[in-house]
Amino acid sequence: MIEQTCQDHEHRPEDCIFTRRQFLNRLGMGFGALSLTSLVGMGLLDPPGARAEDFSPFAPKAPQFTPRAKRVLHIFASGAPSHIDTWDPKPALEKLDQQPMPDDKNGTVFASPFKFRKMGQSGIEVSEVFPMIGEHIDDIAVVRSMYTDIPDHIAASLMLNTGSTRLPKPSFGSWVTYGLGSENQNLPAFIALAPGGVSAQNLRSAFLPGAYQGTAVNTQNTAIDKLIENIKNKYTSLPEQRKQLDLLHELNEVHSQNLRKDAQLEARLQAYELAYQMQLEATDAFDISKETPATRAMYGDNSQTGRQMLIARRLLEKGVRFVQVWHGGWDHHNNLETGLSKKAEEIDKPIAALLTDLKQRDMLKDTLILWGGEFGRSPTADGNVAGGTPGRTHNNKAFSVWLAGGGVKGGMVYGSTDEFGSRAIENKVHVHDLHATMLWLLGFDHTKLTYRYNGRDFRPTDVYGNVVKEVMA
Repeated sequence: MIEQTCQDHEHRPEDCIFTRRQFLNRLGMGFGALSLTSLVGMGLLDPPGARAEDFSPFAPKAPQFTPRAKRVLHIFASGAPSHIDTWDPKPALEKLDQQPMPDDKNGTVFASPFKFRKMGQSGIEVSEVFPMIGEHIDDIAVVRSMYTDIPDHIAASLMLNTGSTRLPKPSFGSWVTYGLGSENQNLPAFIALAPGGVSAQNLRSAFLPGAYQGTAVNTQNTAIDKLIENIKNKYTSLPEQRKQLDLLHELNEVHSQNLRKDAQLEARLQAYELAYQMQLEATDAFDISKETPATRAMYGDNSQTGRQMLIARRLLEKGVRFVQVWHGGWDHHNNLETGLSKKAEEIDKPIAALLTDLKQRDMLKDTLILWGGEFGRSPTADGNVAGGTPGRTHNNKAFSVWLAGGGVKGGMVYGSTDEFGSRAIENKVHVHDLHATMLWLLGFDHTKLTYRYNGRDFRPTDVYGNVVKEVMA
């Protein structure tokens, strides 16, 4: 054993005693670290500073105060849909269509090719591209005054998912599962559904324990054994696997004692255990053939997005805490009229069905739903028409999202942009404010949901964020 002088009051005396392997690992960038990596496998390693006692079990945890929502569904319109053509009508653009933008602003005015009409008892204006979602507008709070930091897809997606544009921070889903745990021990607490998969950086747990990272599921496949590959062990029965895992736990416990409850090893033990438990329930959760024909038809039986939404509802119903549904293709630099119509049609029926289904099952009241992209679009025509019709370029100064369920006040609009939709001007809501608000609905003060790493108490919203209580019922 190797001892060091430890002056940090946060450490216990026994934390200041390292094995030779730990000593080499903490030197970093040397052959000792490489040896440890090969010993424990080629998986992602938690950063130095995480400690075994920081690992929490998957059992449900009580929030800081009474929550209005118990679970989250984030429908991510990746690519940044145009707010001007969906949730934020701008009549001023119609008067100046195809003319130079006033006030010496660059570009040519591009009026929305879509009509808006008032819907529901609230009379909120909704684009004609969402006729079925519009029928649920009285359950929806539209936030028209969103803004973010950088008009770049990767950076803005990271901001929306992790609260940072570039630093390795935990995803919002990881923070939620860290704070609340899981209601189902046989499924991951944080699942992202996407055709083709999801970039790991948007699902990472970063400095949080590895148990809280998101699990990506490629929904391009329809067969269960392809949707969740290797879910069944073809060569070993469940009782035999249980014996193997128990033996592995005993051996790793001895190793773990020598390593002083190494966090990295603990994460692997939890991953093995979850993989075993998933064999019992995962195939059932993803098998939409168990739904009635009427339910499948309501979502859109032959629609990939419909299948994703139905799977999402089944996962939420089975206790998964945080579900993401990724719906890409919203980056319309040209041919916006046809491109946006197509993407809106793909989600209109499935999302409307989801809202209806959750309400019928009495789940909408405690399921918090977020729909939106990473930023908005410009009120001017994009020059990249490539022989087609106009589109819109990136705009980080204004975009729209909507919230529903989980304590949200339906049938309302919050905030506004200027007359052209160029920038948010009234009741501006940054991504940090959105995260703070969602955490409040889940029963957390975002300033007090923290994790100590490298001598600092980190929180989901960094040092920013204001709760928008006006959107709460």
